[in-house]
Amino acid sequence: MKPDLVVCGLGPAGRALAHRAVLRGLTVIAVDPAPERRWTATYAMWADELPGWLPPQVVGATVSRPMAWGTRAHRLDRPYVVLDTARLQTSLHLGDANVVSDRAIQVGPGHVTLASGTKITGGRVIDARGLTRSPARAEQTAYGVIVDVRRCAGLDPLFMDWRPDNGAAPGDPPSFLYAVPLDGERMLLEETCLAGRPALTGAHLRTRLRARLHARNVPLAGDEPVEHVRFPVQGGRPGPRRFGAAGGFLHPATGYSVGAALAAADAVAAGQDVWPATARIVHRLRGAGLRALLALPPGDLPLFFDTFFALPPDAQRAYLSGRTDLAGTVTAMSALFAALPGPLRRRVAAATLGVAVPSRGRRASAMMGG
Repeated sequence: MKPDLVVCGLGPAGRALAHRAVLRGLTVIAVDPAPERRWTATYAMWADELPGWLPPQVVGATVSRPMAWGTRAHRLDRPYVVLDTARLQTSLHLGDANVVSDRAIQVGPGHVTLASGTKITGGRVIDARGLTRSPARAEQTAYGVIVDVRRCAGLDPLFMDWRPDNGAAPGDPPSFLYAVPLDGERMLLEETCLAGRPALTGAHLRTRLRARLHARNVPLAGDEPVEHVRFPVQGGRPGPRRFGAAGGFLHPATGYSVGAALAAADAVAAGQDVWPATARIVHRLRGAGLRALLALPPGDLPLFFDTFFALPPDAQRAYLSGRTDLAGTVTAMSALFAALPGPLRRRVAAATLGVAVPSRGRRASAMMGG
């Protein structure tokens, strides 16, 4: 029998979609080369992005007012949640879905061909395999360690911290510290390259993280669990046959995608159009935002985020999370542009429009990809 839905890829986006479809009574085939592989990445989002159908137990920690630093401190008036990865995966149970352990190699309208040669047809076939790496695509990279919270006394949870105490030389592509509790006993401390083409390597980020933690008197024993992050932030294409990062749900200027995918999983399972014209325009505007970030000189990036985090909370929320909020996104981007210092405003405008701006001296972009 031809299933109602075939989902290719069982990461958070694909698994959430298959889970919600099964609960709707649809017949589902889920394809993944390692469907039982346990997730190890850390997933987080803003508390107001959590869909109501997720059980509260999937939240490992909540930060009521996280801190952000450009050149100065900003307290963000928006609760932030870090998910318990194991509980999230378990909660997205697949019930009566037919799970196929194989690799999808060709996904088309209504059919998918597997590495084994098997061809599966379905009423709908959705590609949720994520994005493939490519030298042409900017990537986000990070290196993190998980430490006992008692070693982090006095360290606020940090959404991002661009202060220059990580040992990087002036003019080098910058990276920021991301520091969040995983639960009541553990904290993730992660040095992150927001976006780069190419991005900073894990070895580079490891050196910077150690220098930063030494400067802040956070001791490391050397045997801490490690988290490596590397994924493209470009290449997603909105449309009814793709979901998650592959389908344009990844925010190209932040790298966040899980919250948006979880929030949309029910609607996609129901066959609704989650890409109205407003969402497609917002997607293009976010892509323009990434171009601007890639073009900024290293020293300008903290100033850029100072300006962004000084915006009203509603404007920040619209840009970070308003996937279909065209008016809010335009308002936020306009307010940000108007508040930027003059030289920075000109560079952002040129990058957004794809116009080259000559620089005096050595040309260096903040994200290694201007």
